[in-house]
Amino acid sequence: MTSILDPAVPAGAYDQFLPQALRRARSQREWTPADGSLPALYLSHGAPPLFDDGVWLRQLFDWAQSLPKPRSVLIVSAHWETAPLCLSAPAANTPLVYDFGGFHPRYYTMRYPTPDASVLAHRIAAAMPDAEPVHQHPNRGLDHGAWVPAMLAWPAADIPIFQLSIQPQESPAHHLALGRKLAPLREEGVLVMGSGSATHNLRALVRGAQPAEPEPCAQAFDDWLAEAVAKGDEEALADYRGRAPYAREAHPTDEHFLPLHVAYGAAGEGARGKPLHRSFTLGNLSMASYAFA
Repeated sequence: MTSILDPAVPAGAYDQFLPQALRRARSQREWTPADGSLPALYLSHGAPPLFDDGVWLRQLFDWAQSLPKPRSVLIVSAHWETAPLCLSAPAANTPLVYDFGGFHPRYYTMRYPTPDASVLAHRIAAAMPDAEPVHQHPNRGLDHGAWVPAMLAWPAADIPIFQLSIQPQESPAHHLALGRKLAPLREEGVLVMGSGSATHNLRALVRGAQPAEPEPCAQAFDDWLAEAVAKGDEEALADYRGRAPYAREAHPTDEHFLPLHVAYGAAGEGARGKPLHRSFTLGNLSMASYAFA
């Protein structure tokens, strides 16, 4: 493989990973109230090529297996921006959204038939105040920011999984507050996951042979983020455009970073982040991912 965008066998790392992962996933112990609150998660999904990153996909699966199996998973993805807030369609086997282009046809044939998530949909709607209602989308399924990492973390597709949109017109502080409203779900066995990219400037990607060293500005932002979440510095995260080095270069727009704010808010007051994975792909795309508790 000369590039993660041009693997010799598309999703070959996933194919090698899947048989053993399914055996482990099917024997995973289910969450009970005695386990207490589940952590919240922010991960950098890197689009379909995550299926070709053998190291990161196994680290994500191992982390998921280190926990009891959630009763359900709520995902906030960078790839669904709406105003007002929307919920995805909760029916079982809702078709996936293949919202990416230019990749090998294999990625457009992948399936992830999750169970009915109506119970979680009603619970999320009830958590929102009357001043901020959420709307039920009649047929939108999981987008690739949701189903790609979910296929790796929970490959048996036996957990109800559901999406909540982000609001591009709202601030990081607003999304922190949104996450805080979702925090009680963690006490009910719901895992809240934000899915985006720790840095996301597609114009700065280094295409061609891999690996490529990240630009200093991308590395500086990534290091700042690692320090901020380790300290639990909520004020810095809310004001990342004013406090982080090279924030504009790392995130020309907010949508791939706002899921982090939702996940951090869902982790509750005083949460801190533990790194699950840190690397760069295509030079400047940070795959840094964190568990918050």
